[in-house]
Amino acid sequence: MPADSTRRAADELQSIPAQARLSFNQLIDQWEAAWSGKDPAAFKEVCAAEVHYEDPLTQEPLEGIQELSRHAERMWSAFPDARLQKAGERLSNRRFVAAPSKLLATHRAPLEGLPATNRFVVVHCIFYCELEHDRLLRIRAFFDLYDAATQLGILPGRGTLGEKALLMLRGFGLRSSRGQS
Repeated sequence: MPADSTRRAADELQSIPAQARLSFNQLIDQWEAAWSGKDPAAFKEVCAAEVHYEDPLTQEPLEGIQELSRHAERMWSAFPDARLQKAGERLSNRRFVAAPSKLLATHRAPLEGLPATNRFVVVHCIFYCELEHDRLLRIRAFFDLYDAATQLGILPGRGTLGEKALLMLRGFGLRSSRGQS
């Protein structure tokens, strides 16, 4: 970011009364509430208009609140009881935030060709966010997609016979047990 725009952004931030500014914890609380509340308009309160979002389920970064909202609505239709909760201490240097969260939800409806499994999942994730003017500008969610798929019963659990069969079919052969030759 050029020096002029950085200075301008700092000046704009200084013009906002301190009591009107959100702490990064309040902002992430509102982010989690937007996902849990199932109201696409709630993202407007916490995200910059030109927000960039990506997670393991997006094929490319989503740009703008509308794309983020459509992505959320697809998830809400498949997981109608979805809620996002704080899962640990958040770290921030005022420009970037790392926020551990967990998603709790039951897969009740099809999602992009995957039939409903009616299984409950707990998916731990980390949101790495860039902030600008008390809004989320860039958000990248990290979570274990394989673990989520095993909880849904789509993929075999680690170390199971099913995983070994899947690896053999993929051409990886059998893995020896850890600690054994």
